[in-house]
Amino acid sequence: MPIRGFQGTSLLDCPGHISSIVFWGGCNLKCPFCHNAALVRHPEQLAPFAEEDLLATLRERIPFVDAVVMSGGEPTLTPELPAFLRKLRALPLHIRLDTNGLRPEILKALLDEGLIDSVALDVKTAPERYTELGGGPEDAANLRESIRLVLELPETARELRTTCVPGLVTEREIDSIGELIQGASCWFLQQFAAEHAMEETWQLKEPYSRETMLHLAERARRHVPDVRLRGVDA
Repeated sequence: MPIRGFQGTSLLDCPGHISSIVFWGGCNLKCPFCHNAALVRHPEQLAPFAEEDLLATLRERIPFVDAVVMSGGEPTLTPELPAFLRKLRALPLHIRLDTNGLRPEILKALLDEGLIDSVALDVKTAPERYTELGGGPEDAANLRESIRLVLELPETARELRTTCVPGLVTEREIDSIGELIQGASCWFLQQFAAEHAMEETWQLKEPYSRETMLHLAERARRHVPDVRLRGVDA
């Protein structure tokens, strides 16, 4: 099976682990602030690589890498993902799925079969605003179901995160998301990096100041006790 995407290594994308990352092409959203434009817009133009070659590379890295992250794009769109994970499961690697949560039936199937060890769920904005990201009205219900599934996982097996994009994430959206993820113990708020935005007009947006990010974090703590900032100077 050829995989359209690319692969890399990171110290950050799976906390507590040194991880390889597999970026899968294709996405069911078109977030204008996305950093992976090629994966979202033109996955068919990415050079395919054989899964056996990828598995061989991961085997070679096991002395140095102890985890692998399925990212994207949106990995749950790829029909071949479960079969690939079954082969990957044979390796002594922690497997994490990064997802936007819009295909909860796939997420549930992967969890039920034990094909993933942890999940990082990106909650982009308030559910009623997902239509602004290229989704449809049904996406809100799907997102809620994925959040429910993730909140059932052990604390060490889940990550909930939101990129604080000016105009898309304000106090109102923080409250809306906070109500959705009630019961979570930890929530990551990430700084928006304008220079990497997929849409050129969004590259002109001014990221929130440190003070505003701190204020949003305080607001978020009304709903989740442990709110952590990423991409913001201490």
